[in-house]
Amino acid sequence: MTMRDVAVVARVSIKTVSNVVNNHPHVHPTTRSRVEKAITELGYRPNFSARGLRSGRTGVIGLAVPELRQNYFAELADAVIAAAEKRSLSVIVGQAGRDRQHEINVLANGLRQTDGLLFSPERLGTEDSAMLDDIDYPLVLLGERIFGGPTDHVTMDNITAARAAVQHLAEKGRTRIAVLGAHPDRREGQLRAADLRVRGYREGLALAELPHDRQLERAVAPWHQEDGARATNELLESGVEFDAIFALNDTLALGALRALGRSGRHIPDDVAVIGFDNITDGRFTLPSLSTVDAGRDEIAETAVAMLVERIDWGSGVRRPPRLHKAHFDIIERESTGGAPARPIDLGAGAK
Repeated sequence: MTMRDVAVVARVSIKTVSNVVNNHPHVHPTTRSRVEKAITELGYRPNFSARGLRSGRTGVIGLAVPELRQNYFAELADAVIAAAEKRSLSVIVGQAGRDRQHEINVLANGLRQTDGLLFSPERLGTEDSAMLDDIDYPLVLLGERIFGGPTDHVTMDNITAARAAVQHLAEKGRTRIAVLGAHPDRREGQLRAADLRVRGYREGLALAELPHDRQLERAVAPWHQEDGARATNELLESGVEFDAIFALNDTLALGALRALGRSGRHIPDDVAVIGFDNITDGRFTLPSLSTVDAGRDEIAETAVAMLVERIDWGSGVRRPPRLHKAHFDIIERESTGGAPARPIDLGAGAK
């Protein structure tokens, strides 16, 4: 089945069929409907590979993240795929495995058979920004690691969002707020999510006129559930007084909830807990997890739109880099004294 067959059945030109397949806007609705009906009747499937050979494009973009085990990156990939599908694009997802050399290889070569790349590095930093000067394919950076380069960059407002999380706890009357997820090397002034969120944590304490106690800052790496549980157990065993935990991502917070529950602490009466990222699992915990929604869907939509623009402009066009910071919201749930997450439909047989 070919595009010519569809054109014959729909009584239009092959060019019109191509415009409909490629979702061009300037097609009369009646004509579009007739072509789509013919496509359905004939079971036609566009040959995107052949189209890519003719146009020099594949209709595929790449997304490279540190690790898909992290719920945030898995849900980010889902959001990127949804944003790409709206533009009739497919997505290849790769993970760099938290490895610097792998990230360098990804940056140098992109991902195979893609028109452009969304890249969220973890091991590369601003000191590596010169690597971006030689990139000859459309690239949009995600995350907090490389600023000031020649590429578009979509990120979140880590400092302000973390500060708002601490202010939320302070407004609930919490005065001894611990933080889980500080970077183990304790270097100040780094452009890493951990350092930026710890900075926001400290600013939040200052704004609430609460004392800063370094014993309440807990270094944790990596940011997995078991690491959050371990750090919380260590905090409990230390004897340091605390009445709230700000976990620098939701997976650490899930581990904290588990450890606190096993210790007999009541949440939020004894200890309030808030995370960061608004992953889906947080709605299903008991109690449900308060969190910072750092704008994942906005990040995905904006990044894909920027990348598509860069692809459309072509490699011969030089335009100034753009920086976009997504909006954030505090999602108050049961773990800080809020209402439960939206009721969950467990099915007709549930009691």
